[in-house]
Amino acid sequence: MIYVSLGTQDKKFPRLLQEVDKLIDKGIIKDEVVAQIGQTEYESKNMKLYDYLSKEDVLKYMNESRFIICHGGVGTILDALKLNKKVIAVARLKLYKEHVNDHQLQIIREYTKLGYILDGTYDLEKAIFDVNEFIPNRYVSNNENFIKQLEDYIDNN
Repeated sequence: MIYVSLGTQDKKFPRLLQEVDKLIDKGIIKDEVVAQIGQTEYESKNMKLYDYLSKEDVLKYMNESRFIICHGGVGTILDALKLNKKVIAVARLKLYKEHVNDHQLQIIREYTKLGYILDGTYDLEKAIFDVNEFIPNRYVSNNENFIKQLEDYIDNN
C-alpha cells in the first residue's frame, strides 16, 4: 500500500493526485493507494480518498505503507521519517497557485540533500522507480540540541 498525504491546511493540491492517478493508469503504481486529501476536491476510481483522518489513522496508514508520497509539509515529512518510512515529497508550487511561495521546494531540497527523502516535484515517475533502491539516512531529531541552546540563551540573558 502507498499512503499519499496532502496535509491538513486549506491549500488544494489536485495536481499531485492527478499525477498519481496517471501513474496508476500507466501501471507504474500497482499498489493500493490510500490518500488523505484535505480540502482538495478530487474523485478517483483508483484511490481510496479521505478528506481528513485522525492522527491515529494517519499513523496506521503510514506504518502499513511501503512508502509515502506527500506534499512538502514539514509535519508530514517528519512523521514519516520518525517511522523510518521512505518518502517521496512533491512541492506545492506558487506557479500553480498551490501556495503563496515556494518554501516547500526549499524544504524538500534540504531533506533530499541530507539523504532523508526523494524529491518527486518535477518527476514523480522517476522518484517512484528510484524508491525501491533508495536507502534513506536515518533521521535524527535536533530538538534536544535546540532546547539546550535555547535554555543556555535564556540563562545567560
